[in-house]
Amino acid sequence: MTLYTLQNGPLRLTVSERGGVIEGFWHNNTPLLRPGKQRGVAVESSCFPLVPFGNRVSGNGFEWEGKSYHLEPNVEWDSHYLHGDGWLNDWQCDGRSDDALTLHYRHQHGVYRYVAQQHFQLRSSSLSVTLTVNNEGKEALPFGLGWHPYFPLTETTRLQAQASGYWLEREQWLAGEYQDSLPAALDFNQPNVLPRQWVNNGFAGWNGEALISQQDYRLRLKTTPAAPCYFVFVSDPAFDEGYAFDFFCMEPMSHAPDDHHRPQGGNLTVLKPGESQSQTMELALLS
Repeated sequence: MTLYTLQNGPLRLTVSERGGVIEGFWHNNTPLLRPGKQRGVAVESSCFPLVPFGNRVSGNGFEWEGKSYHLEPNVEWDSHYLHGDGWLNDWQCDGRSDDALTLHYRHQHGVYRYVAQQHFQLRSSSLSVTLTVNNEGKEALPFGLGWHPYFPLTETTRLQAQASGYWLEREQWLAGEYQDSLPAALDFNQPNVLPRQWVNNGFAGWNGEALISQQDYRLRLKTTPAAPCYFVFVSDPAFDEGYAFDFFCMEPMSHAPDDHHRPQGGNLTVLKPGESQSQTMELALLS
């Protein structure tokens, strides 16, 4: 397994070819993302890509243009095809410099046949990651993109991210009924603390920007084009042995959970063979 380290002034980034995951993002010695374990295991990393779409599809299948598609589960601990394929496989390096890195991953089996590319660019006060997917299959299909970053969580952490409503969670970690009002504990329209209990909900009506305030700095997350949905995840020691409410996830997605079952694929992007879709996430240190 190869680890790539980029540096630009006080910012440092480490990326693994395994899973195409970020294994650390620091300002000097301060971690801006949860430090990964440097093993290329996505759920132990700092951030991993979601491609060819994020989250789950209920029933592990969908109907598209009169045809039925079945998705196979891809991890032992979940009965669903979860977060696509990129986070579970090796990526290849297309080029690197002191402050930039490009990786690609090609997937040639199953429902989705595609090539994905990630370009990491480290500037003096920000990191941008551009994720692109190109449909290499023979049929037009609905695609989506996103990321699963892990942020440090302390008593002083606050999250601000616009939302007009959210989805309840139902069985098997699936998105449930949509709610057009937010409970106080999950209202991040103004800076708010993260609950110290299990949270796994998608939020709608997002403008693609979020502000994460820590004791000594603020980090702005911005997506281009503006992603319409984000997920907030806080684990629980009852489920995740050893978890100490020391990280949370704020996951930008170009589509809503289970959009495969919404008319015209919801916010998913229909790509014909040879067509591509791109999304950029920027993490900028404000102070």
